[in-house]
Amino acid sequence: MSTATAGTRSGAVLADLLPSSRVRDVALVLGGAALTGLAAQLSVPVPGSPVPVTGQTFAALLVGTTLGAGRGFLALALYALAGIAGVPWFAEGASGTAAPSLGYVFGMLLAAAAVGALARRGADRSVLRTAGTMILGEAIIYAIGVPYLALATGMSASAAVAAGLTPFLLGDALKAALAMGVLPTTWKLVDKR
Repeated sequence: MSTATAGTRSGAVLADLLPSSRVRDVALVLGGAALTGLAAQLSVPVPGSPVPVTGQTFAALLVGTTLGAGRGFLALALYALAGIAGVPWFAEGASGTAAPSLGYVFGMLLAAAAVGALARRGADRSVLRTAGTMILGEAIIYAIGVPYLALATGMSASAAVAAGLTPFLLGDALKAALAMGVLPTTWKLVDKR
């Protein structure tokens, strides 16, 4: 890889590899919101929990990492606002503000921005750094989602952890493993061009 190529990639996220324009940025934000909405429909109920397992968190973290902090945050903000306004693209086709899992959506906003900022610093280019980035993103989602779940349902803190965190840890580890394979591999393929 030449020094000129390395310099153009420094501080970039994957979306920056596309030709720069306002149209590109709008399309990426719209696409990120739509991807998250579609992934939320991949939903499996969890017995004893009002929160299902979905592809939503993986999509939100992938959007943040590939688009960067600003565009990732905007994509998740659009996703959240459209869902609150009535677009049925929250988990299980829900919309509005009544869902006890809405706190996870709010957590995804901040997580997308955090993982996007880390990706701009190269955190998506190696397996270990990607793992750390995804774990941090998931922690942010849970830090907002679980207390919101407790407040929305009247659960105790321990019940909210049992219903809104514990059943999801294995799935989140698998999602992180998938990201650990996809993101660094994509950068390696791009750098070979």
